[in-house]
Amino acid sequence: MTTDINSTALAVFIFFFMLVTVLGFVAARWRKPQTLAHIDEWGLGGRNFGTWITWFLVGGDFYTAYTVIAVPALVYTVGAYGFFALPYTIVVYPFVFMVMPLLWQRAKDFGYVTAGDVVHGQYGSRGLELAVAATGVLATMPYIALQLVGMTAVLKALGLHGELPLAIAFIVLALYTYSAGLRAPALIAFVKDIMIYIVVIAAVALIPSKLGGYANVFASADAAFQAKGSGSLLLNSSQYVAYATLALGSALAAFMYPHTLTGIFASNSGKTIRKNAILLPAYTLLLGLLALLGYMGHAANLKLDNANDVVPALFKALFSGWFSGFAFAAIAIGALVPAAVMSIGAANLFTRNFWKAYVNPDVSNAGEAKVAKVTSLVVKVGALLVIIFLPTQFALDLQLLGGIWILQTLPAVVFGLYTTWFRAPALLAGWFIGFFGGTFLVWDAGWKPLHLISLGGEPFTVYIGLIALAANIAVAVAFNAVVPVRTAVRV
Repeated sequence: MTTDINSTALAVFIFFFMLVTVLGFVAARWRKPQTLAHIDEWGLGGRNFGTWITWFLVGGDFYTAYTVIAVPALVYTVGAYGFFALPYTIVVYPFVFMVMPLLWQRAKDFGYVTAGDVVHGQYGSRGLELAVAATGVLATMPYIALQLVGMTAVLKALGLHGELPLAIAFIVLALYTYSAGLRAPALIAFVKDIMIYIVVIAAVALIPSKLGGYANVFASADAAFQAKGSGSLLLNSSQYVAYATLALGSALAAFMYPHTLTGIFASNSGKTIRKNAILLPAYTLLLGLLALLGYMGHAANLKLDNANDVVPALFKALFSGWFSGFAFAAIAIGALVPAAVMSIGAANLFTRNFWKAYVNPDVSNAGEAKVAKVTSLVVKVGALLVIIFLPTQFALDLQLLGGIWILQTLPAVVFGLYTTWFRAPALLAGWFIGFFGGTFLVWDAGWKPLHLISLGGEPFTVYIGLIALAANIAVAVAFNAVVPVRTAVRV
């Protein structure tokens, strides 16, 4: 701790953090089943979450603390390009409306817990199942680590430095997640989302009045971009394709992640999922308002060492201690909810698609739940160690790769809902090309998710995830068409 601590802000922060900690442990008794010693109950909340619980849970683990920190930071840095998250979160919900009820029904009918279960049930392939499960775990780990980045920005603004406060927060998270499973983040999500709504609405209503109105906010941001020679309030023509493909690719990848699929599988019906696809765009409106804080950072003339500090610095500079503490608590809790769901999703994958598949096929229901609980602890500790001992940029690069990787599981997970034409070897070959080809292109582009393409005319940049997905599907189709059924090897 240092002398820059605001005691009022810290007291309010601690109060709300303790509140959600209590809720996390109480959750074990909320909608209590006969036993939590079953992966359906611990890892999916008994598949019994209705419309409102699902809305808060999916919103809570889709719009994370890192979203609250990173989107305004990106807008602060590059301007209009940072708003790609808005069309991405609009495009995703028609996809959810059409596809996810079918996936939920398949999982419900056969007792599937993970995407790996769905793939193995559809194709009978352990190899394809393992590829999907391993991709899910690899893509999720850096995502959990980035929640810690968001929490670190808040703790720094509070004047709390070093790894100890972060470690304490994650130890508490690990304990109540171990105890209550998915019910803990589901219950806490109610508090987190309400707090975030209050914070963002208050910010966009009050901050501009302190900065001379929105006209001055946009004028200040425009002047700042012109002064540094990069960024703008409007996209330039060279950014159109990159912006559109990044939004589309991100939308297709979003509900392939284990944490979002966990929220889907925990729903009580396909109708609940469709209702949520209609209601969840309310979070997109919130995200758009939140992104404007990036422009407000320029109008406030903030002096930042890191763009990720723009939101905490705004609240610290322009609001009283008690409201700053409330806002910081909302962001920190916004890290706990998705981190918990992500660790549960990764633990479910490990338990069902590695432990049960290869280590102990006869494991009992209680044994599955025990393995999942322990794995969720290991996952959280791993994410914490990444942030403590490795550069933040490492987690950022891995998260960018994770989005490209998880997108490559879409053909295996989704195509089987509509057709039986594809076979496992073809989909596995496609996944291999998409996964490793996409990784190579990211490396070739200097660890950036966009790649320059020239087709004879003016060069343009495209999101690598979509390039890899196109190659993935093309290889799967070609393999399936060329290799006869009788010679296809079961993997």
